[in-house]
Amino acid sequence: MKLFRLLMIASALLASAQAQETAALLTLDKTIPLANVDGRIDHLAVDVAGQRLFVAALGNNTVEVVDLKSGKKIQSLSGFAEPQGIVYLPEFDKIFVANGQDGTCRILDGRSFKTISTVSLGGDADNVRYDEKTKRVYVGYGSGALAALDAKTGAKLLDIKLAGHPESFRLESGGPRIFVNVPRAGHVAVVDREKGTTINTWPLKEAKSNFPMTLDDANHRLFVGCRSPAKVLVCDFSGRMVASVPISRDTDDLFYDANNQLVYVSCGSGTIEVIKQIDADNYKTIKTIPTASGARTSLFIPELKLFCLAVPHHGTQVAEIRIYKTN
Repeated sequence: MKLFRLLMIASALLASAQAQETAALLTLDKTIPLANVDGRIDHLAVDVAGQRLFVAALGNNTVEVVDLKSGKKIQSLSGFAEPQGIVYLPEFDKIFVANGQDGTCRILDGRSFKTISTVSLGGDADNVRYDEKTKRVYVGYGSGALAALDAKTGAKLLDIKLAGHPESFRLESGGPRIFVNVPRAGHVAVVDREKGTTINTWPLKEAKSNFPMTLDDANHRLFVGCRSPAKVLVCDFSGRMVASVPISRDTDDLFYDANNQLVYVSCGSGTIEVIKQIDADNYKTIKTIPTASGARTSLFIPELKLFCLAVPHHGTQVAEIRIYKTN
């Protein structure tokens, strides 16, 4: 009888843990059509207070503005040249848009959407990140550089040279480093943003084509999404790889949900992979959510507990933004 009670308690605890895991998974809340948007969709940015989502519709040469609250597209901004990276800065009410075709970063007013200024960088202006402490915007571009722009004036302050074109990069919150995916070189570059130089490189041996990246700052973990083979590599902040998790093909965005200890990976083969962080060094995939072909870019918004997935027009599939709720 005692053994039976212990088994029942263990079973109840397991069921409770599984229920908690399931509750934290993504739940589709609404789908927002992007009328008249064709081609590949690249990265997304958010105005949290205004609940506006900005969508870099690369193949359409537009930036789409979506109202997350009403679930409607409210404006389409034209005249861009393959918009790729995008960020919204609430303290300056500005939008920075990196354009791959003409190598510019265009700075827009956050209300009128008029262009304030344009910074010429070089070919293939791509990912954009903001350093709130120093009020600098970093833009990856060209055959290997990060440009630092003054967020207030838009002036270009410096270039940081790299060994190849930078894909996703992230700024650590507790120090001066920027971790940069450099897929052509097969490594993660470590940049000191105070010195403006690359101070280290971490070669990736288990997988290549490292495009998306995110951080777990509290546990000093770096998540690197790779396409060849399709895996998420987990490294500590010294560059030591601690885990590897297989994923679906063609990932271009991934995010860490600190509240639920989950990693969300959007894959162009048509899935979102949900990976559970058991502890800092151990991970397992707990859910694969079917999506649509080419839906590889996304944005996690922890303040709103939302995960936004960009779905491009493909055959009978219309372009849209799918909004998932997190726990």
